[in-house]
Amino acid sequence: MNQGFDWDAAGDVLPLLLEGFRVTLLATVLGTLVAAVLGLAIAVAGRAPSRWVTMPVKAVMEFVRATPLLVQLVGAAALFTSVEPLTIGVVVLGIHYATYTSEVYRAGIDGVPKGQWEACRALSLSPRRTWQAVILPQAVRNVLPALGNYAISMFKETPFLAVIMVQEMVFEARKYGADHFAYTEAFTLAGLVFLVASYPTSLLMRKLEKRLGH
Repeated sequence: MNQGFDWDAAGDVLPLLLEGFRVTLLATVLGTLVAAVLGLAIAVAGRAPSRWVTMPVKAVMEFVRATPLLVQLVGAAALFTSVEPLTIGVVVLGIHYATYTSEVYRAGIDGVPKGQWEACRALSLSPRRTWQAVILPQAVRNVLPALGNYAISMFKETPFLAVIMVQEMVFEARKYGADHFAYTEAFTLAGLVFLVASYPTSLLMRKLEKRLGH
C-alpha cells in the first residue's frame, strides 16, 4: 500500500468517483421522491377510521424501523435477483425513509389548526377536496425543512448500496483501492465529494427553516 498521499492516483480515481457520484445522486433523488410520496400516503392512511387500514400500516412501519437498512438491502437483493441492483436500492431506501417521513407529515397534519378542519366541514367540502386544497398545502409547507434533512441523510447512506453491487461512488472508491492499492486517495476524495455536495445543501435547509419560521 502506498505511503502518504499519491496525487497521481488521486487524479486517476477522480473521474471514476464522479461517475459513481452520478449514480449516488440518482439514487438519492429517486429514493427521496419515493420516500416523500409513500410517506405522505402512509401518513394519510394512518388517519383512516378503519383499524383494518391503520393496523397493517403501523405493523409494516414498525418492521421497517426495527430492521437495519443494510439488512433490508441484502434481503431485498436476495429475494429479487432478477431486478437491477439500483432499482432495488432506490425502492429500499425510499421505503425505509418513508416510515420516517410519514411521521414528519403526521406532525405537519396535526399542526394544521382545528379551525381549518371545521371551516371545511362548514363549507361542505368533500374529504378529498379538504385534503388537497386546505390540509396538505399547509402541512407540507411546514415540514419541508425536515424532509430536506432526511434527503441529506439518505444521500449519506447511499454507500450501503455498494453491498448489493450498485456502482455508486464508494463502490468505485473501494474497487479502485483494491486494484491499485490506493485506498487512502480513493476514500479521501470520496469523502470530500460527499462533503462538497452535502454541506451547501445543509446550509440551504437552514435558510429554508428560518424563512418558514422554524
